Amino acid sequence: MAEGTHSVPLRRVALHAWAICTLGMTFILLFSGGIVTSKGVGMSVPDWPTTYGYNMFLFPISGWVGGIFYEHSHRLIASVVGLMTMILAASMLSCEPRRWVKTLGVVAFFAVCIQGLLGGMRVSLFKDELGIFHGMLAQSFFCLLGIITIATSPRFIRGGWDVFLPDSMLRNMVVVATGLIFLQLGLGATMRHEHAGLSIPDFPLAYGEILPDTSPDRITEINNARVLDNQVPTTATQIWIQMAHRGMAVVILCLVAAVAVRSWGGVSHRSAALWCSVWLAMILLQVALGAWTIWSNKAADVATAHMALGALSLIAGVILSFHLWRGTQAFRFIAPDTRAAKVYSVVA
Repeated sequence: MAEGTHSVPLRRVALHAWAICTLGMTFILLFSGGIVTSKGVGMSVPDWPTTYGYNMFLFPISGWVGGIFYEHSHRLIASVVGLMTMILAASMLSCEPRRWVKTLGVVAFFAVCIQGLLGGMRVSLFKDELGIFHGMLAQSFFCLLGIITIATSPRFIRGGWDVFLPDSMLRNMVVVATGLIFLQLGLGATMRHEHAGLSIPDFPLAYGEILPDTSPDRITEINNARVLDNQVPTTATQIWIQMAHRGMAVVILCLVAAVAVRSWGGVSHRSAALWCSVWLAMILLQVALGAWTIWSNKAADVATAHMALGALSLIAGVILSFHLWRGTQAFRFIAPDTRAAKVYSVVA
């Protein structure tokens, strides 16, 4: 149905507004989680679901000091996100007529429950490995809320969001780039939860070389120097994980640049070209923040900003992929003899 041909009920507009609020609060949660990890204070509160024996919500403010402040605040924000997601899912089941959108709401509810359980198990079992899954599920949940926010918007409901973008190659490129960004965030989470600091302290070289020497003798030499500098010893595996992170960043930058170039010269709608341009700018800034993280010796605020922008880059890719997929799917159902006119009307 064309945009503006019918009004959207107030309850569905309110649902969309609540989805926006939930998405925003989830980003705050991701940011607070990044601060906890960057500052290395994830175990400042050693018990769960209590906080030093107190009910989480009754823990005295006087005890919010040092790392406890960041970890306890993260838990409280997570509780708010959980409550908001529960309300969002219940509201979607109540007033959302589209079954697939209702399903997304139910998935979001179960995802936030699993996310909270993983966070608690990471503390209770003292397993840093669970922190990696906890972080990646958080990124996935954030993207899911982004799709829900789009799907519940009045513009989407009226049909105005489904512009026709028949460039399947552009869509495939965006999907691949988005998948690589997700893998890149996984590599970043692995490095953060190893608590090994910077396994490679220089950039753009690695211990003065393009490809570092990780032979046993060289690793021993590196660790002797790190100990003298009061740094945590590293391993060849940790060094190559960081090298993989750097290499992936180059691949992502090149691919997103190719996406932007194709969107500028193709048959896509102007909004797609704008999205791709903004996405490229985000990736360029992300690379700069990654370099700054190294040059600043992994300063907590810089590392957190790097992680937060990574989350925004991922959700931008997911939404753009969804947009392109919706457009190409809609284009398939247009009569062949009217496709050229439709493409011209959208691009012009």
